[in-house]
Amino acid sequence: MKEYKIRLSTETAAFYEKVAKQAGRSIEQVLSDALFKLAGELALEALHKKR
Repeated sequence: MKEYKIRLSTETAAFYEKVAKQAGRSIEQVLSDALFKLAGELALEALHKKR
């Protein structure tokens, strides 16, 4: 598995930390899920534009 580092603003980090805490998940899992969802949405948008 590859590992990446990202920089988040203080406000963004606080938001995702709060979400992670409320969801009972790690911050890494919440960020991973959010990025995966965004990638899926962008892929669907790209397919739609291609048609």
